[in-house]
Amino acid sequence: MHYKSLGNTEIKVSELALGAMSFPNDESAVRDIIDEAVAHGINYIDTADLYEKGLNETLIGKVIHEKRKNLVVATKVGNRFSQNKEGWEWGPSKDYILKAVEESLKRLNTDYIDLYQLHGGTLEDPFDEIVEAFELLKKQGKIRYYGISSIRPAVIRKYAVSSDIVSVMTQYSLLDRRPEESVLPLLEEHNISVMARGSLAKGLLVNKPPVTYLDYSDEDVKRLQDVIRAVVKTDLTATSVALQFVLSHPAITSAVVGIRTTEQLTDVLAYLKSIRLTEKERRAIASILPVNNYKEHQ
Repeated sequence: MHYKSLGNTEIKVSELALGAMSFPNDESAVRDIIDEAVAHGINYIDTADLYEKGLNETLIGKVIHEKRKNLVVATKVGNRFSQNKEGWEWGPSKDYILKAVEESLKRLNTDYIDLYQLHGGTLEDPFDEIVEAFELLKKQGKIRYYGISSIRPAVIRKYAVSSDIVSVMTQYSLLDRRPEESVLPLLEEHNISVMARGSLAKGLLVNKPPVTYLDYSDEDVKRLQDVIRAVVKTDLTATSVALQFVLSHPAITSAVVGIRTTEQLTDVLAYLKSIRLTEKERRAIASILPVNNYKEHQ
């Protein structure tokens, strides 16, 4: 396992990371997943207070207690559940963040969060208030660092230039190369880690039947799938190909892969022992489809 610094901090995070959103609501199953991941060198777990209305954090908190000092725990804030409404509402005020962190700390069974992330963001948000909340939590020792989770270039640019975020979680894969246009260069320039999510494109780069994805047609997706399958062999899986593409970009610190079962984790961990694509193979795969760009969220 390779490790990189989280932004300009002293924290080292594994190149493969556990995305907890898809964890089963079963403590034993979550324990099996986390134990197996840790045994193979994964030290970064990403969750959010939004996932299962806090149950996700609670399950992780029960499992990691004895391993806590060896793990980098990231969670997110900004979405509020209402007792009188279905779903959630966006409301990242300072007061709410300061209240929500206490609940996350309790559920995670810890007295500090390594990385506290704004779970989204718009240009209409109270930016100064949000940053003030995160900075206060740092001073209080309740969080070590903060970042954002966003696919909006304008929002990412605002935080990269005007705050002390150390990371941005954003979607990036062979089927979503939108961050290459401006986001990845900007974050690399500012030494801000990129935690890539969606690296397997909902399984389309692994084993799912082709369907439309973003602005790619199902025929486009199938063309890419066929090229990936052409290089797959015993010691190089489709999952490894997809992860190699993402992790080969110098701006990417970790690929945060959503895991539901130990079988999925085993498939992801195969990346560690997989042979590496040749430069010719990597370029061939990357050139199959035109690079897509953001048409919204600028």
